[in-house]
Amino acid sequence: MAALRSIVNNLVRIWRLTHVRQNLPYLFIGISLIGSILKELELVPKTYFSNSKNFLNLYFVKISWGWTIFLLLPFIYLSNSHKRGNAFVLQRLSSLFVATVIWYTCTETFFYIENITGACYETESSESIRGELASKAECKKAGFFWNGYDISGHSFILAYSALVIVEEMTPMLHLRRAVQTQGTEDTILDVLYVMLNAIVAIWIWMFGCTSVYFHDVSHKALGTGCALLCWYFTYKVWYLNQYSPCLPPQYSEQKQHA
Repeated sequence: MAALRSIVNNLVRIWRLTHVRQNLPYLFIGISLIGSILKELELVPKTYFSNSKNFLNLYFVKISWGWTIFLLLPFIYLSNSHKRGNAFVLQRLSSLFVATVIWYTCTETFFYIENITGACYETESSESIRGELASKAECKKAGFFWNGYDISGHSFILAYSALVIVEEMTPMLHLRRAVQTQGTEDTILDVLYVMLNAIVAIWIWMFGCTSVYFHDVSHKALGTGCALLCWYFTYKVWYLNQYSPCLPPQYSEQKQHA
């Protein structure tokens, strides 16, 4: 348990650095921009991660929102219940409902745009159009290739998930407990915190892989832009309002002094 607590303390020290938290959105912008330039100039060689069937893509990215909810649900419950009532905890948990609605709405909109702007082709090089197949689902089912305006769902979900997780991990910046007084709930919270940090690292890495290996520049820019706008509107605008899921307990308000 001492090793776990040491890992948690080191992670907390990193996230307590204001510039680390504040610059995370700019990190995604920078990765998307630089990655897109590298892709267009074909400066990055093919690797294991340039194959969409790589392990992280199949078992993490493809179900990224499931991983995000699976880990955040118990974490928000435990981290927000410290010296607070059930009403506040339920209010905070509603942020996951809001985030899920945003995720579903944006991804479905991306699919719709790709569907109405595309056409079915026999080859990936967009030769021999198959006009009788009017939807992506029909085209794929027939074994052909759909070419539409494909806003990057990966750029969106990976950036949005990482930003939401970092916001929701904030309570750990002030929940300082001595190792010797740590109970079962504290240990569970620590394990979840480490796992959430690992997931954020995976999301950032796979966001970079998406930037250098897949999609056109505008597809990634729109996906990333939607993620940043949705995060900003909720956590920097709406959640400051009383009638909202509200922000997690903030370190600046709860800071403990030695």
